[in-house]
Amino acid sequence: MTSLKDIRAQFLEFFASRDHFVAPSAPLVPQNDPTLLFVNAGMVPFKNVFTGVETRDYKRAASSQKCVRAGGKHNDLDNVGYTARHHTFFEMLGNFSFGDYFKDGAIENAWDLVHRQFGLPAEKLTVTVYHTDDEAFDLWRKISGLPESRIIRIATSDNFWAMGDTGPCGPCSEIFYDHGEHIPGGPPGSPDEDGDRFVEIWNLVFMQYEKHGDGSQTDLPKPSIDTGMGLERIAAVLQGVHDNYDVDLFRTLIAASVDLTGRKAEGADAPAHRVIADHLRATSFLIADGVAPSNEGRGYVLRRIMRRAMRYAHQLGVRDPLLARLAPLLVREMGGAFPELGRAEPLIVETLKSEEEKFRSLLDRGLKLLDEETENLPAGAALPGAAAFKLYDTYGFPLDLTQDALRREGREVDVEGFDAAMKAQREAARRLGGVGRRRR
Repeated sequence: MTSLKDIRAQFLEFFASRDHFVAPSAPLVPQNDPTLLFVNAGMVPFKNVFTGVETRDYKRAASSQKCVRAGGKHNDLDNVGYTARHHTFFEMLGNFSFGDYFKDGAIENAWDLVHRQFGLPAEKLTVTVYHTDDEAFDLWRKISGLPESRIIRIATSDNFWAMGDTGPCGPCSEIFYDHGEHIPGGPPGSPDEDGDRFVEIWNLVFMQYEKHGDGSQTDLPKPSIDTGMGLERIAAVLQGVHDNYDVDLFRTLIAASVDLTGRKAEGADAPAHRVIADHLRATSFLIADGVAPSNEGRGYVLRRIMRRAMRYAHQLGVRDPLLARLAPLLVREMGGAFPELGRAEPLIVETLKSEEEKFRSLLDRGLKLLDEETENLPAGAALPGAAAFKLYDTYGFPLDLTQDALRREGREVDVEGFDAAMKAQREAARRLGGVGRRRR
């Protein structure tokens, strides 16, 4: 079996052999973009290079960039544990060209890597191009030999990437792997494309235009390349599994979680072990990169991730700190590629232990209140927003934590009522000249 560690190394070695500078992962806290909470894509550390604000002494690069998506536009938190491919923390493999090679080089590199280096059969691969990008269509046909039926033109923004409302942009080309007829779903662009049969494994972005405030586009003086391949997704493909949580790293973390809790990762308990494994990665890497749990900003997102994992550990019957006991295993598994984990291991363990102990008493009281609020509700009725806000305001339960706790009962939360209660408290605090009760 090709391990996740091996895949990461093969990717970087492949591009190093093609004269790419292998850039170390940047910290999760963006160094060049105050608009982002966390680095959420491989190109973020190179953003100023693409826009021309900054220059480097190399024109092509490759990296395995650590990313977090747990807030703002890219918020995958609620789905983690319940789907095959959602994570809060993930690694983005990418290669980049800053005015050097363009579409031909990007497509040739991609095909050589996935087909020749990784050995994925051509008959299992399908690609998409932007519907007007005849150049990319012709290059794929020439370089890969794929039939035209598996070079699909897509007319939507799914195949046109933009950095923002203004700035560099361009058409995309995505590579999909076909997991087989036994899995529901159709190819990209089809009515049932949302099924799990065809999974996107790599996105090639051809940055060739600049978008202006009036909506017009002009050619960039130096067209560039930005690609992104989720390491966990390609590992699932290469390891012959359909679920990211079945790759070697997650199997190791989940097995340790099972040993410590005495509860198998089956049935209703399976999502809990997945959440714990995923959130362990996110929290440990965030702490290693200098984020501390707090009541605002990045620290609040970290605390939300921690507390979601802790609630699932509680659901498994755990009363002693669990994440803190799992952290050394994560450091052993990933510390070779990310030495900052080893340097920060004592801080990671102590922070997790402290937060777990602090939250345990709040969790017990909060869940008791939640039970009291729901016991007289009709089956399937939503929890009133005022009750959800009380949990948030009094016990430090974020809304998504309450929603998670009710998921097993098939209940939802009156989100509009929650928002109204939040607004009312803020307005009352302003009238009193205070800031209101702070989140715990």
